Amino acid sequence: MIDIADTHQTTLHTLANGLTVILREVHSAPVISWWVAYRVGSRNERTGQTGISHWLEHMMFKGTPKYEQGELDRLIDRAGGQWNAFTSMDHTMYYETLPADQIDLALDAEADRMMNAMFDPEETESERTVVISERRDNENSPTFWLNEEVRAAAFRVHGYHHAIIGDMTDLYSMTRDDLIGHYADYYRPSNAVAVAVGDFDTDEMLAKIERYYGDLPAGPAPTPFVRHEPEKLGERRVVVERPGHTAFVRVGYRAPAATEKDWFTMVMLDSILSGPGGNIDNKTSRLYRRLVVPGIAAGISGSVEETIDPYLYQIGATVSEGRTTAETEALILAEVERMQQHGIKAQELEKAKKQARAAFAYATERVTNQAYWLAQSAMLGDVGWFDNYLKRLDEVTVDDIQSVAQRYLTASSRVVGWLLPTGLDGEA
Repeated sequence: MIDIADTHQTTLHTLANGLTVILREVHSAPVISWWVAYRVGSRNERTGQTGISHWLEHMMFKGTPKYEQGELDRLIDRAGGQWNAFTSMDHTMYYETLPADQIDLALDAEADRMMNAMFDPEETESERTVVISERRDNENSPTFWLNEEVRAAAFRVHGYHHAIIGDMTDLYSMTRDDLIGHYADYYRPSNAVAVAVGDFDTDEMLAKIERYYGDLPAGPAPTPFVRHEPEKLGERRVVVERPGHTAFVRVGYRAPAATEKDWFTMVMLDSILSGPGGNIDNKTSRLYRRLVVPGIAAGISGSVEETIDPYLYQIGATVSEGRTTAETEALILAEVERMQQHGIKAQELEKAKKQARAAFAYATERVTNQAYWLAQSAMLGDVGWFDNYLKRLDEVTVDDIQSVAQRYLTASSRVVGWLLPTGLDGEA
């Protein structure tokens, strides 16, 4: 078992203004990855402002009085580095990975745009067009519509009910003032976690961080907008009709939050049912053998996302030509029921754990990935989540798998979605 925490020195610090700092020395290469994560994502968006966190992320690349738009692209490229950002349901993250002797550029850039992002009216409207275009590109995929409807059916109240990109009506109606207000509410040291992983001395790096971030204004952490989902009272079903020739099935169940013990059990359950994901094929998984081998489905997948609040465990199938959504769904549910009634074999669980260790090793080779997972752990509220990941998986037992299947994969917890193709325009 790989224990990165034992291999590298990791320290946790809090600046006087509330900024949380996580530092991990890794001296395998002269590189440092610097991440700044904000505790705000699509789950914190009010009706009428869906997609605002993602749009704000775009605006953070539009320059500041110190670094005009495009300047950081040129400087980071010239230094031989990379930078990017992304928005999730639970958080928004920005990062730079640079040669160790160039890391001051990243430290300064993120400190600057934490407080000094510009919202030029013309640039704001230009980026509205970009985000709307991104949504339209997503809509070209029929499964985007299916996933959006399944999510909305699963969550009637909680912010997980809408896509990260936001609802089209909100993307048209939100204003520049809305963006500025969202930025002012959530982009502050007390609502951020900064992570550095790479080739540095901890004391020296902490001194640099204090120099760039220590004078940023202090203030209380914001109270995030969150609506709690009421108890679900039964199965929900949605049917989506879209142009095309391929049918799809989605079956979702309410899953635990990522910090709960049952979440780790569900990861192993999913690996056995649908496959381990990543770069490892799923041809030995139960659902692949049940649906893909006999030709009922062209593909099968599963997902368990690491989220702050309970989200969904989802199983997806691409229905083969000549087969139906009904028979595909029935076989998925039959395989779930078989696990509930008869459990699994010890060999299946051991294989799932072995595959998880291999995937973990691959996913943590680079300092960029290690820094991401430390930031993600902090966003989940458990800084040790990443370091204890394999240990928590290794503690899962055969009985745990059957228990979680029986308690979570129930009809009353279930949401089912079908996408029925209507053919293409112009076809006879």
